[in-house]
Amino acid sequence: MRASRLLSVLLLLQSHGRLTAAQLAERLAVSPRTIYRDVESLHAAGIPLYGEAGHAGGYQLVDGWRTRLTGLTAEEADRLFLAGLPGPADELGYGDVVAALQLKLHAALPAPLRDRATRLQQRFHLDTPGWYADGDASPELARTAEAVWRQHRVEVRYRGWNGEVTRVLEPYGLVLKGGRWYVVADQPGRGAPATYRVNQILALTPLAQEFDRPADFDLPSWWRAHVVQFRARLHRDEAHVRLSPAGRERLREVGSDPVVTAMDSSAGPPDARGWVTAVLPIESLTHAHGDLLRLGADVEVLTPVALRERLAATAAGLAALYSPT
Repeated sequence: MRASRLLSVLLLLQSHGRLTAAQLAERLAVSPRTIYRDVESLHAAGIPLYGEAGHAGGYQLVDGWRTRLTGLTAEEADRLFLAGLPGPADELGYGDVVAALQLKLHAALPAPLRDRATRLQQRFHLDTPGWYADGDASPELARTAEAVWRQHRVEVRYRGWNGEVTRVLEPYGLVLKGGRWYVVADQPGRGAPATYRVNQILALTPLAQEFDRPADFDLPSWWRAHVVQFRARLHRDEAHVRLSPAGRERLREVGSDPVVTAMDSSAGPPDARGWVTAVLPIESLTHAHGDLLRLGADVEVLTPVALRERLAATAAGLAALYSPT
């Protein structure tokens, strides 16, 4: 651990030129006194490192001296693809590894490319969850990832649509979609992978049994096909509606891409008030009821009649609830 920290001190100074003991301590999550001891150890090892006192002081390496100890460990190389995703990497339990990897990559770059990399980090940021949710809290995510990596079966207690179930799974891969983690897994002997929300795993027990991941299984391709099938199943019915100009704009904000596309392609000419008639795909009466309520009085459902009656009953209930009398 200490050897790794000494190397980190060297790489930080190599990347940034000059840093105070306090700055080094903050970056490495140690005390300044620990940094003082580390600097003494580097001096004793013959590293050309010197310090200057005063407001603009700090530690720095002799000009022209660069460490060549920037080789990646096996674990860091395995996690290289996560270097641009510090948030998800931290959720998977690889936050420290990715931070060390980024430091090594930064130190290994020549000065012009190092400056460019710094500008990129300052100007681009990936925030995967949506606006109205912070993503999943998945206590079993790290252990699920470990099982994926080691190709070990797991026994899970899972909260499904029909209540809690217990399953033995062979996890093929993890997918982060809209701030939510999904594990793509098969059941032994079934031969048909399915998706499971990781935050719905109530308990996970790693099993000693390894499994053979199909050699031809391609996670990105499988996931793309799964999304297409999911969207096809999602919209099994349709609703004929009237939308005001404000309703159309609101639907563009809250509606899914297929719904917005259907509105644009099916909308007829506007009437004298600017309202248009359109056909929208819906998943079920319950989902459509909740979705269309978000448009308030800027949408009128014509059919199906059952959906129109549900919305009318809700509107009547709201009017009674907020009546002055």
